[in-house]
Amino acid sequence: MKRADLVIVGGGLAGGLCALALRRRRPDLRLLLVEPGPSIGGNHLWSFFESDVAPADRWLTDPLIRHRWPDYEVRFPAHQRHLAEAYQTIESEALDEAVRKALSAEEIVRAEATDLGPTHVTLATGERIEAKAVLDARGGKAEGLDLGWQKFLGQLLTIPQGHGLTRPIVMDATVDQHDGYRFVYCLPFSPTELFVEDTYYSDGPELDHDRLRDRIGDYAAAQGWQVADRSREEHGALPVVIGGDFDRLWPAADHVARAGARGGFFHPLTSYSLPDAVRFAIWLADKATFDARLGAATRARGRRHWRSGAFYRLLTALLFHAAEPGQRYLVLERFYRLSGPLIGRFYAGMSTGYDKARVLAGKPPVPFFRALRVLRDSL
Repeated sequence: MKRADLVIVGGGLAGGLCALALRRRRPDLRLLLVEPGPSIGGNHLWSFFESDVAPADRWLTDPLIRHRWPDYEVRFPAHQRHLAEAYQTIESEALDEAVRKALSAEEIVRAEATDLGPTHVTLATGERIEAKAVLDARGGKAEGLDLGWQKFLGQLLTIPQGHGLTRPIVMDATVDQHDGYRFVYCLPFSPTELFVEDTYYSDGPELDHDRLRDRIGDYAAAQGWQVADRSREEHGALPVVIGGDFDRLWPAADHVARAGARGGFFHPLTSYSLPDAVRFAIWLADKATFDARLGAATRARGRRHWRSGAFYRLLTALLFHAAEPGQRYLVLERFYRLSGPLIGRFYAGMSTGYDKARVLAGKPPVPFFRALRVLRDSL
């Protein structure tokens, strides 16, 4: 029987960052990370704005960054804009390398967890791990939530003649609108390598992979890019939260500590999880007590996060319930006319009272009476 001070179940972004923060700040802990997959972090790119992570917390993310740009742009039918805020990308390979370096081979358990309790984990092999505390970081649950979806498929394109982009295009919404709000996302990794992602804010999570691959090809052709190769494909469907009940998402009777999307630690509208994953990991390393009370402490943190997300859930409801699917881009088109610092605080989930009033001020870019109905139902 293995024993540990803390068992982290799930080696995705949240679990990996927790492991790195704990090994840095609490090297005395007996730590185990349980992950059945072949690598920590899977096959993902996590991109974020500089203002998403506090300067005091960047020691956790800076060693993982593989690509960084000093600015970015957005494109909409009515306007285009260049924003002078740094943007950066972490590749899952960097997270995997860092965790493998920080933890010994014996501390990474390659198995599936079949049963979790506040102080034990049972593996599919039948082995039982006893611990002072267990942290469930295995990904999201959707019980009790009214959801929309941000879904995507991306590919790394090799363009020998060069693509000509010097900064990321975080949203190119000048493309034909399909299946809700559609935009294309571009990350120039080198003069000849460009990651292109076709993204949708859609009512359902279904993905037609072949169709999205074709649309990426059509987008490249429209830009005049001659693609020699496509590699590093990733896809997913991330929940965006319109409403729901926190007590159904995380019942009080469930005493197992949670991290990441499983605890609702993500932005309700963008589905971004990295800013919250960083804040959670550093809180865990600096302030948490590792015993059976960890579950109650993380649930209290989750409830505070849920309450702080009410404004963003309201905006998600306006996007999905007040706007026609083909007109959803108008909401983001208007949003990107606001100030750069306000936009940065929005993505970080740190909007001020003034920011919220500014976002909601003026004529809404959705049908007026539908907007009133959504506002009434959200009260």
